[in-house]
Amino acid sequence: MFYRRRLATIAQIWQERPSETAAQLHSRMNAAVRAVVRMGIYVGAKVYFVHEGYQGMVDGGDNIKEATWESVSSMLQMGGTVIGSARCKDFRTREGRLKAAHNLVQRGITNLCVIGGDGSLTGANLFREEWSGLLAELVQQGLIDEEASQKYSALHIVGMVGSIDNDFCGTDMTIGTDSALHRIIEVVDAIMTTAQSHQRTFVLEVMGRHCGYLALVSALACGADWVLIPEMPPEDGWEEKMCQKLSATRSRGSRLNIIIVAEGAIDRHGKAITSSIVKDLVVQRLGFDTRVTILGHVQRGGTPSAFDRILASRMGVEAVLALLETTANTAACVVSLCGNQSVRLPLMECVQMTQEVQKAMDGKRFEEAVRLRGRCVSYALFSNFNVAVLNVGAPAAGMNAAVRSAVRVGISEGHKMFAVSDGFEGFYKGQIKEIKWADVGGWTGQGGSLLGTKRTLPAKHIDKIAEQMRKYNINALLMIGGFEAILGIMELLAARGTYEELCVPMVMVPATVSNNVPGSDLSIGADTALNAITDTCDRIKQSASGTKRRVFIIETMGGYCGYLASVGGLAAGADAAYIFEEPFDIRDLQSNVEHLTEKMKTGIQRGLVLRNENSNENYTTDFIYQLYSEEGKGVFDCRKNVLGHMQQGGAPSPFDRNFGTKIAAKAMQWITKKLNESYRKGRVFANTEDSACLLGMRRRAMVFQPVVQLKDETDFVHRIPKEQWWLKLRPLMKILAKYKTSYDISDSGQLEHVVLRRPKESEAMAAI
Repeated sequence: MFYRRRLATIAQIWQERPSETAAQLHSRMNAAVRAVVRMGIYVGAKVYFVHEGYQGMVDGGDNIKEATWESVSSMLQMGGTVIGSARCKDFRTREGRLKAAHNLVQRGITNLCVIGGDGSLTGANLFREEWSGLLAELVQQGLIDEEASQKYSALHIVGMVGSIDNDFCGTDMTIGTDSALHRIIEVVDAIMTTAQSHQRTFVLEVMGRHCGYLALVSALACGADWVLIPEMPPEDGWEEKMCQKLSATRSRGSRLNIIIVAEGAIDRHGKAITSSIVKDLVVQRLGFDTRVTILGHVQRGGTPSAFDRILASRMGVEAVLALLETTANTAACVVSLCGNQSVRLPLMECVQMTQEVQKAMDGKRFEEAVRLRGRCVSYALFSNFNVAVLNVGAPAAGMNAAVRSAVRVGISEGHKMFAVSDGFEGFYKGQIKEIKWADVGGWTGQGGSLLGTKRTLPAKHIDKIAEQMRKYNINALLMIGGFEAILGIMELLAARGTYEELCVPMVMVPATVSNNVPGSDLSIGADTALNAITDTCDRIKQSASGTKRRVFIIETMGGYCGYLASVGGLAAGADAAYIFEEPFDIRDLQSNVEHLTEKMKTGIQRGLVLRNENSNENYTTDFIYQLYSEEGKGVFDCRKNVLGHMQQGGAPSPFDRNFGTKIAAKAMQWITKKLNESYRKGRVFANTEDSACLLGMRRRAMVFQPVVQLKDETDFVHRIPKEQWWLKLRPLMKILAKYKTSYDISDSGQLEHVVLRRPKESEAMAAI
């Protein structure tokens, strides 16, 4: 049984190529380490740290130490890895692996959780395959007896991928990638101000020797003019095309150009394209004042983002559950992310596919390399339609990125794009104008809603809205917003029987910090809000570093939806999070106070409690603050903070910029497809259920869902979905805060193959 097992967690770098001169430290492993340790202790395992990766396993001694609950406290906000990571030439030899096996057997360790890249995981799998032979050799040398060999006869391996390059096949995102994007975007946003002032061109070099993910996504997130990545070398003559693009951008009135270059960028002949080559090219051909910035290891450092903390925590718990279910015949697996769901994949299948990408690139089969990296989607295009885009409800960071993406994708597909100011209020007032390519330049990194947005619903003004649609000949609508947007599209749909002008394709993209839109696991703006909460909680806890025993009560936004409080609490390491969806009473509050009191007596100095703004009309933030202050007298004191609208403001996070860009592009492609299908006898007519959809992230895929089918899933009184996926994360937050609670494993990942089947199209959903 698992409670008799012993588990070791390793943050390890395995050097694969002699040309790499330094170990690459994946800088956001601490949340994963914390989750493995605390979940391991929760299920009754004895957990060990292996310091300095495989080198520590080979050397043994104090490098392998038992971990305690308190040893991973205050780790979430720290960059790097507290247990160290290093190259290990010794482990590449059988003699070194023999020493490592001996050190593990001495401590009764037969379960390894390895956090690293494909090289580290390959080394772990080789170690597992050799295990029985290594034990036999140890018996032969008299270092262990036959009884120990039989007792520890099987080694179980589960991997988690830690890599800022996001270059591992089988997972949508690796631990550390989102934080690296945060560092890049912070630099780009800062550089853009000076570039604008001095009319300069900046060439930014980002990491990615063999994978262009960071370069490509950061280019999307900042609206770069040109990007160069290793998997997609530019065609011959790219130099002239790039210069023409930069010149055209300047001629439209832009005062700056941004070019992003992956460090491994090459041309079609395998020749390196460096940032200095690009700079010289721009200076010589265009005469633009050009500067080069090489970000280097800045991308590896810094505080981990909220996304990385949540991802690493989820993956760490899933890794322990995977070890819990292993048998002697279970293949080594790696815990991965597919859409919004954790999955388990055979480790070596993922490694082999990752290596296939490199082989394709080495053989100059670049199209194959791109195909192996991910899927492509194409649609038949039908041009010359008028498409209107509007923001509805409260502003959310990332809305502008979505509008920019929709406008430019729409124009590229031949449509005439119209912008509606101030939501439905502006719609019925006629605040509609054509929006062109250049009009949305520089929108990606700006917070709020540049189009303007209001909470006004269309029902009272349907006649005027229909009149405006007739006046401007609007053939399709794209709505970007929160709960008001889904109410609005439902009201428009209900009026189709009266107003034929409304019989056009309509699609809604969720954008709200509250993440309370039915039909989607995630909304544009929620990640930025989570980062604001996490950053603030980090600073608040740090403010008490010179004091002793202090508990902070933090109020978050969200209306009746507890997403921000719950997931923010998981990311910030909260001790409790009070939400509407999980009713609580005075006994729960008292229990939480007693729990914190016990923790403080064990040496923990700071506590953190989050409360959703509408969690309970009687147990207000002031009430909870006063209760904790009174009951904690003599043990800890209290402070409270209401975060308010700071959660709604600020520049969008890289995730929200990227998510907004991609989801709006998919929405426009769907609109084009529906326009093509519904164009009959010289006009567009669409009145079926599937012509008015919400595009949302559902588990593993982006899914189009008819809004009429979402009515049964919605609590309209409290403006929340009836079922919310993140509620399953709440026990995880409690476990990591040392509460005794149950954990539902019914939704845990199952071992699958790398080539995953996607949801099929049906009458209700069309996944893309």
